[in-house]
Amino acid sequence: MDGRVDGGEDGIVAGQEAGGDGMRCPSCGYENLIGADICDNCGADIFGHDTPAQAPAFKGELMGEHLDRLGAPPPVSVTPDTPLDVAIARMHEAETDCVLVMTDDRLVGIFTDRDAVVKAAGKRLESFHVRDFMTPDPVVLRHDDPIAVAIHKMAVGGFRHIPIVEDGRPTGVVTARDVFHHLASSMDHASS
Repeated sequence: MDGRVDGGEDGIVAGQEAGGDGMRCPSCGYENLIGADICDNCGADIFGHDTPAQAPAFKGELMGEHLDRLGAPPPVSVTPDTPLDVAIARMHEAETDCVLVMTDDRLVGIFTDRDAVVKAAGKRLESFHVRDFMTPDPVVLRHDDPIAVAIHKMAVGGFRHIPIVEDGRPTGVVTARDVFHHLASSMDHASS
């Protein structure tokens, strides 16, 4: 087989499977072998099209804005010995996705809606305390950290909520939803 389009009804390229590791021709879309100089299907010059190009850098103030710009509300807090059903009820009443777990004025953990669904689902909630399901010693941010740092920590750690602390005391919680709503609205305003 020569690897050319076989003319079948399904548009499959003879000799190649969809999603291969080849080099796609910018003229006809045919996926050639990596390193080919000429497209096997249409004969177009594809020399250098497999050379990786540097991704364009995002230049602008948006990612460098401080977390203060998000206007995070004050956190809802509980103690480690708060019954789990009480903590979930408090989250529901406050319409928040998480509570910060505090001992005196010190942040010792975070309990999120994901913890409730993944870790506590199907359990007798009144039989457990927040300490049984919280994430201890959560990653934190400062109010003057750039939004880019928050996105990085969320992506690397797989977090959707990160407490903001100032002088060791929580002042708010950054959520992935808040960050992306802020970015989207800022980009909408910039384009109009």
